[in-house]
Amino acid sequence: MTSFLIALVLASALMHACWNAIVKVVSDRLVSLALVNLTHSLLALMLLPFVGLPAVESWPFLIASVLIHQAYYLGLVMQYRFGDLGQVYPLARGASPLAVAAVAWIWAGESLAPWSLLAILLITGGILSLAVSGRGQHNNRHAVAWALFTALNIAGYSIADGLGGRASGDPLAYIAWLFLLDGLPMPLLLPLFRSRQQLIPALRRYWRPGLIGGILSSTAYGTVIWVMSQAPLALVTALRETSVIAAALIGAVLLGEPFGRRRLLAAGLVALGVALLQLSN
Repeated sequence: MTSFLIALVLASALMHACWNAIVKVVSDRLVSLALVNLTHSLLALMLLPFVGLPAVESWPFLIASVLIHQAYYLGLVMQYRFGDLGQVYPLARGASPLAVAAVAWIWAGESLAPWSLLAILLITGGILSLAVSGRGQHNNRHAVAWALFTALNIAGYSIADGLGGRASGDPLAYIAWLFLLDGLPMPLLLPLFRSRQQLIPALRRYWRPGLIGGILSSTAYGTVIWVMSQAPLALVTALRETSVIAAALIGAVLLGEPFGRRRLLAAGLVALGVALLQLSN
């Protein structure tokens, strides 16, 4: 990976941590996430006049990603119901890079140099150690279970979108159609889970955080999909998950969550992994 691609992924990681923090702090997370998704679709509509359809070969990956993303959103809402941002976010993000590396090696034939693999292990180890140092808010078992469920979905849609973007012939077209289709189910189904009396005040209260979160989320993941069309899936996924350092800091500074020596050590491991990845180029 070039320094430019690494910088893009690290920037997207910071944006990802910020929008997850927005979802965490909002009291009605389902409404907040539905607004984030609606923003995805609205931004995609603005892009559609400038892109065509992605190649037919990418459509199975596109459909799979949309379905997996819906399960991911369920996991996201539930993990923040039971766990701290500084615990469940690292666990959900940290358990996926090794799964992506294994599947990319078996399915896409992506092999990694020893130093790159060591970098992924350092980043993943640092991320998972952050999760160990966290505490669930109410029920730690539920927090961990939902975070692992989320991690499986992250690995699934990362692989689908990485391969789909490559097969599309035009990653920007793939990104636009993904965001359009992915963003619609939650807003359309929201009235089934919230009454009119609940929904209207919540929409008025949370439309600004939802808009900001949607812009951050779409920019972050759109960037990642494009980079995955240029670089190995495992390296991009591991770098992207450095967002947990930003999430841990946000949790400590803004949400009053603990940030002790163990989390400092974890941050150091992640930073060492990123540096080793850069040197391995």
